[in-house]
Amino acid sequence: MAETLWNTDTGEAVYRSRDPVCNLRLRVHLQRIPPSSFPPPQPAAQPGKDLLDLGTPRPLPTASGRRPEEEEEEELVIGWQEKLFSQFEVDLYQNEAACQSPLDYQYHQEILKLESSGGRKNRRIFTYTDSDRYTNLEEHCQKMTTSASEMPSFLVERMANVRRRRQDRRGTEGGILKSRIITWEPSEEFIRNNHVINTPLQTMYIMADLGPYGKLGYKTYEHVLCILKVDSNGVITVKPDFTGLKGPYRIETEGEKQELWKYTIDNVSSLAQPEEEEREQRVFKDLYSRHKDYLSSLVGTDFEMTAPGSLRLFVNGEVVSAQGYEYDNLYIHFFVELPTTNWSSPAVQQLSGVTQTCATKSLGMDKVAYFSYPFTFEAFFLHEDESADALLEWPVLYCEVLSLDFWQRYRVEGYGAVLLPATPGSHTLRVCTWRPVELSPVAEMRRYFIGGSLELEDLSYVRIPGTFKGERLSRFGLHTETTGSVTFHLHCLQQSRAFVESSSLRKRMRSVLDRLEGFSQQSSIHSVLEAFRRARRRMQEARESLPQDLVSPSGAWSPDSLPPWPPAKAKAQDKGCLGPVLSHLLVFHIGDRIDLPGPGRTGTFPG
Repeated sequence: MAETLWNTDTGEAVYRSRDPVCNLRLRVHLQRIPPSSFPPPQPAAQPGKDLLDLGTPRPLPTASGRRPEEEEEEELVIGWQEKLFSQFEVDLYQNEAACQSPLDYQYHQEILKLESSGGRKNRRIFTYTDSDRYTNLEEHCQKMTTSASEMPSFLVERMANVRRRRQDRRGTEGGILKSRIITWEPSEEFIRNNHVINTPLQTMYIMADLGPYGKLGYKTYEHVLCILKVDSNGVITVKPDFTGLKGPYRIETEGEKQELWKYTIDNVSSLAQPEEEEREQRVFKDLYSRHKDYLSSLVGTDFEMTAPGSLRLFVNGEVVSAQGYEYDNLYIHFFVELPTTNWSSPAVQQLSGVTQTCATKSLGMDKVAYFSYPFTFEAFFLHEDESADALLEWPVLYCEVLSLDFWQRYRVEGYGAVLLPATPGSHTLRVCTWRPVELSPVAEMRRYFIGGSLELEDLSYVRIPGTFKGERLSRFGLHTETTGSVTFHLHCLQQSRAFVESSSLRKRMRSVLDRLEGFSQQSSIHSVLEAFRRARRRMQEARESLPQDLVSPSGAWSPDSLPPWPPAKAKAQDKGCLGPVLSHLLVFHIGDRIDLPGPGRTGTFPG
C-alpha cells in the first residue's frame, strides 16, 4: 500500500445553513492499522550517537492483497442527535436499578427493544446527544487555556452556569416583545446576568471505543471523534472538519498495547430535489409577501407627505469641535437663516442654539474643544412661480464663537457662515471664522484684562445680509483678523413627491431641484465673469499708461477693439456652460513681457 497522508488539522470549521439541521447526515469510517503496518522497532540510541526520528507509519503490503485478520473496520451513517449506545451504556441501562432520571428509564426501554430485535448495529462507534450527562460534564469542566494552574475568570464562571443549549420557544402574539426594550435603572444583578450572551446551542459528540478486542465497554478507552454544535441562527460548528479530499485523522491509544487508528468524517446529507427547491422558494416568497403586508399594516396610511410642488429639508446636525482659538472655555451660538422667498419652517421650529461651555485640550499645535452638541431642524421649499428665472437661494448656517473667563465675561472669538449642503447624505463642514479688531493696543489690552471686544450687531453681515438691496456691499474700513475653525457634521434628508411621481409635476419639480443643486455652479460662473471684468479693466489701464511711441500707429489693436462685454453667447441662460465665457477670457499678469502690434515692438506692463 502507498504511504498514508495524515490530516493534522484538527481545528474546528464553521458552516451556515438555512435548512433544518435534522437533515444533517454524517458518514464515519473507523479503521485500525494492523501491527504489521508499523515500522520495526528501532534499537535504543547509544550515547554519543545520533538519534533516529520515527517516520510516519507505513502500511506493509500483504502477499494476497487481503486485509490482515487483526484489522478492524466500521462505517456508519449518523443523523443529527441520533443516539447510538456504547457497550458501557448497554451494560449500565440493562439494569433497571441503575436508572435514576426519566432519560435513564427511556434508554432502558430502548435497549430492551434493541436486544429483542437482534442487538445494536454499531460496535465501536457511538454518540452522546445533547441530553446526555457526558455533554453537560464535558462543557462544564472545559478549560479556556492549557495552563495547569488556570484560575477561572468571572466570565468563565458565568458561562459555566448558563444553560446555553436550550432554545426557549415561547410564542409571541404578532411578534410584539413582552419585555421592555430599555431598562432605565438596571440593578447590579441584572447587569451581571446580562453580561453573558445566552445563545441557544445544541451539542452532539461522536465517540469511539478503541479498547482491545473483547474488552469493550471501559471508559478509559473512549475517544472523541467529532464534536458538532448548532445554534439557533443556523451556524454549524464541526471539530475536526469534514475529511473531504484531505487525508484521514489518526488516533494513537496509550497503554500496554499501543494501537493506531484512522478515521474519516464526510457529509452525506441528501441534496434537495428541484421540485422541493421550487416549492421552498414559493413558500419563502409567500412568507416575505405576508411579512411585507404586516409591516405595511403597522405603518398605516397616515404617512406624512409633502405638499405638491414642495421640497422638505430635514437636517440632523452636530457641532463637533472648534480649534485654533486664542482663549479657553469656548461656546458657540449658531442659527440657520432661511431665504425670504419660497422658504418656510414650522412655527414651533427652533432654528438657533447655544452649545455648552467647553474647555480646550492641546492637540498638536492647536487647542481643540469638543462639543458633540446635536441639533435638528426642518424647512420647506415651495416653488410657486414657474416663470421665475432668478438664482435660487439655499439656507445658510451662521455661527458665532465666544469664550468665557473666570469672571463670567465673554469675548467674541470669531464669526463664520456656510451654505447647507444641497444634496442629501452625510456631510462634514469646516467653517473658518474671523473677528473684527481695532488698530490700537488699548483695545487688545481691554480685551485681555476686562473682556469685551468689537461685535457685529447683525450676524448675517458675516455673509450678505438679507436686508441688503444694493448692487455692491462695501466693507471698506472694517479690519478683521483670522481666527480658528468650527467643524459641523450634518445628515441631510430631502422629501418630495417629485421623487416618486411620474407626472408633469415631477418634471416641473425636477427642474427646480436641478436648479437647487446647481446654484453653486452658477455662483462659480458669476465669480469667473467678475474676474474677467477686473482683468479687462486692468489691461485697459495698463495700455493707456504705455508711452505713445511704443504703440504702432498702423496697428489696429486698441482697447476699443476688444469684444463687447458681456459676450453675445455668454448670456444668463447659459448658466451651465463656461465655453462661450472662457473663449473671450484674456488674462495678463502685471510685469509679464508681451508683444505689441507692430514690427519689433515689445514692452512690459508696469509693476
